[in-house]
Amino acid sequence: MDTSRRLTWLLTSSAASHLGDGIGKVALPLLATTLTRDPVLIAGLSATQFLPWLLFAAVAGALVDRIDRRRAMAVANTARAVAVGALAVLVASGGLTIWLVYLTALVIGTAETVADSAANALVPAVVGDGSLDAANSKLQACEIVGQTFLGGPIGSTAFALFAAFPFVLGSAGFAIAAAVLLGLAGTYRPRTEAPAQRLRVELVAGLRWLRGHPLLLRLVAVAGLLSLVSELAQAQLVLYALDDLHLSDAAFGFFAFAGGIGGLLGAGAAPRLVRASSRRAVLLGGILGCGLGFGGMGLARSPVTGAALFGLFAAAVVAVNVVLATARHTLVPGELLGRVLGVWRTVVWGAIPVGALLGGVLTEALGTAARTFAVSGIAMLMITVFAFGALRRFALDDESASAGALPHQDP
Repeated sequence: MDTSRRLTWLLTSSAASHLGDGIGKVALPLLATTLTRDPVLIAGLSATQFLPWLLFAAVAGALVDRIDRRRAMAVANTARAVAVGALAVLVASGGLTIWLVYLTALVIGTAETVADSAANALVPAVVGDGSLDAANSKLQACEIVGQTFLGGPIGSTAFALFAAFPFVLGSAGFAIAAAVLLGLAGTYRPRTEAPAQRLRVELVAGLRWLRGHPLLLRLVAVAGLLSLVSELAQAQLVLYALDDLHLSDAAFGFFAFAGGIGGLLGAGAAPRLVRASSRRAVLLGGILGCGLGFGGMGLARSPVTGAALFGLFAAAVVAVNVVLATARHTLVPGELLGRVLGVWRTVVWGAIPVGALLGGVLTEALGTAARTFAVSGIAMLMITVFAFGALRRFALDDESASAGALPHQDP
């Protein structure tokens, strides 16, 4: 099977799973607001969904380095389909509590650690000698289209019609994502000459390798800080839209639509910006744009202005994600990619529940979610300065340390 066809199957599966994610990211907080308006409990839902990245990301990464990555992705998406489908039944039958919503979010997040780690580790194998910048940009575009352009409006509109409806649709999205992977022919189990060892030993080997790579360590630190401070505000987005901008439940999903427009612009522009300048320049400019976007949202009082600034943030953060993903694929050996990605996600995604909880406490202390957005924006401007100093001696565009693609064999 040629590279373009393999990439198409992977992108199609990713788009379907991101549609399920997008529906859930809008519908879950809306469902929670029908049970409580406590900002700490609302933030706790986001924290619960991302907590597995703090607890299990490294283990999931090591697992992905042991088994066929396509199969791992399919099984994880199937598990998510079952969990979201069960939630739909609970919503329709009545008697739902906030703690059952939390439990579902925890199960979905745990399966997601395997699904997303496998999908990211598959990219070099699927692309082969193709452009990693372009492939990662397309993967980001699939995420934006699935989660924002389609998932946000579908999730909010379906919730307004019938509370269980978005979860039925989300379950179908995950099921389709699993089924589509049957078309991705070939073997995607990483090959290594070293004999298989205990999981703990392999985890230590990945940590040891990462510890000896100063550039990746700095990138992990920058990404982790950005994740932490952006989630201060992200977890409060539903309260910002409903309480500060006075939007309806249905309009909330369409407010996120502006973020999708910005994200697509960022995904399309990132490879061109890299070619015109450098990956480091795009990374630093992207973090600066994130800070300006969220800082401005803290001052905005108009839904149109708030949506435009949210679009700026989305464009900037997607450009940052494209650069970081390409750096990982370029610098990390294929047989270590799952483990290094697991450590990366433990730090970066593990910071999300911490940031979400801090954001809930901050909103409660400051009185409005808008003020939390302002604090988050100022903190991201400070991260821009830190990143400039931390990366000034390194060139992110050096391809000499390329990890290469995972071996691929057609059956």
